[in-house]
Amino acid sequence: MSLGLALTAAALLLAGCGGKVQRPDCPAGQVCLEYGNGSEPATLDPQSSSLIDEFAIIGDLMMGLTTDSPQATPVPGMAERWETSADGLVWTFHLRAAKWSDGAPVTADDFVYAYRRILEPKTASVYAYLVFLLKNGQAVSEGKADPQTLGARALDPRTLELTLSHPAPYLPQLLKHTSFFPVPKHVVERYGDQWVRPGRYVSNGPYKLAAWRLGDYVQLVKNPLFYDAKNVCVDRVNFYPTTDSALAERRVQRGELDLNTSFQSNRIDRLRKEMPTYVRTHPSLATSYLSFNTRDFAPFKDARVRKALSLAVDREFITSKLTRAGQIPAYAFVPPGTANYVFDAHMAGYGQAYPARQAEARRLLAQAGFGPDHPLKFQIKSASSNETLLLMQAIQADWKAVGVETSLQQNEGQIVFEAYRNRDFQVGSMGWYADYNDPVTFLALMRADTGAQNYGDYRNPAYDALLDAADHEPDGMARAKLLSRAEQIMLDDQAIAPIYFVVNRALVSPKVTGWVDNASNFHRIRWLCVKP
Repeated sequence: MSLGLALTAAALLLAGCGGKVQRPDCPAGQVCLEYGNGSEPATLDPQSSSLIDEFAIIGDLMMGLTTDSPQATPVPGMAERWETSADGLVWTFHLRAAKWSDGAPVTADDFVYAYRRILEPKTASVYAYLVFLLKNGQAVSEGKADPQTLGARALDPRTLELTLSHPAPYLPQLLKHTSFFPVPKHVVERYGDQWVRPGRYVSNGPYKLAAWRLGDYVQLVKNPLFYDAKNVCVDRVNFYPTTDSALAERRVQRGELDLNTSFQSNRIDRLRKEMPTYVRTHPSLATSYLSFNTRDFAPFKDARVRKALSLAVDREFITSKLTRAGQIPAYAFVPPGTANYVFDAHMAGYGQAYPARQAEARRLLAQAGFGPDHPLKFQIKSASSNETLLLMQAIQADWKAVGVETSLQQNEGQIVFEAYRNRDFQVGSMGWYADYNDPVTFLALMRADTGAQNYGDYRNPAYDALLDAADHEPDGMARAKLLSRAEQIMLDDQAIAPIYFVVNRALVSPKVTGWVDNASNFHRIRWLCVKP
């Protein structure tokens, strides 16, 4: 039986039998890792990806100019070293001698090609706005400038020059994001969008793609042409979609999975008793929030309605009684621990007792024309998981208490985020994890020109102007204060309803070594190993 058939059979047996351990055989002399990864990836294309669970896989297939250390801090990746001009606008990267997994050299032109590609409208990347940081990036994306004018050029095969539209001292953080990964020009031009298929996928990271069976697993194997292959321990890793956290928990406990990237928060006390050496928690650079479709749903065009709904959410109950893993009620968007920031911004209701917030919510709804004879009605859309369902049910009950009628709809992660991007929702449950450790990774979401990921279509020229001013402010503290002022405007406008600041949660077998808890929650397989 082939490995693929064996894995499929194992999955079917797992569904039908109880305690028997179902784990694919590991070839003799190799180290194998079975990885529970949350959701099925929609793509493994760096320039099309948008989900954390995709990044977990792509981040070991591909490598940018910088990459994640075990602590998720930026360290040299494809670039061995770099220099920056005195004004902070021109960065020169010197590439190491590296090869793609098919033996072709990785060149500076592969980076230039990737950056132009993500800005092409036909790529339809929700992350194109990140590359607006490069000179003429936005103009190229909007068809107002030739791609040749983009601030990225190959000085020679191993020297890449990036010219920025404004200084960005956080650039090394940003360059380890998938949007700034190179792609193999010679392969993409041959196969087009189909280059991501197994057998065609060419990578420059520590692993290469061996198999991808939808709904079952994505399999990576060690890339012998990776420049540091001798120090990569794990030979093969299978990434499984684990949307059912309770099932994933049992699979980790039985040894079928070596780790799972989440667990249900309200089970933390039981897990600490039953599997104390497996439970890993750490404060995250992430915020759970609600987005309101202000473009298509007329009641949400009224800020009083959005404010009432935000005030009516009992964040203290949610974090103390439902989640219980250390989550903190959120009255702002930028989470604690974010670098280069001052935490002065707060939404309405901060420091106010919950009954007073409820009373104000009822008053605002009445002002907006909603009440017992004319209740506000809408649908809440969220990704499928037991934990999200509990959260949405709690919020639904909070809103019912102030006279609002809601229904719930859950879909698979890929489906629901596609709906959010297409504005096929009224209220959506979101979570934003920092792409890099700087407040701009959160605040840029709400810019008018961000595009699809500005799910509620928030627009305020004063907000955008403050972000622009911060981009050009050389003094770090002055920049932080400008960004905080911008956040306060956005919160006053009720652009979103923050719910809580996230805690990273994982179940990691004691057999797995090299896992380092960190706020960014990035854990590259190249740093991990598995004890026999």
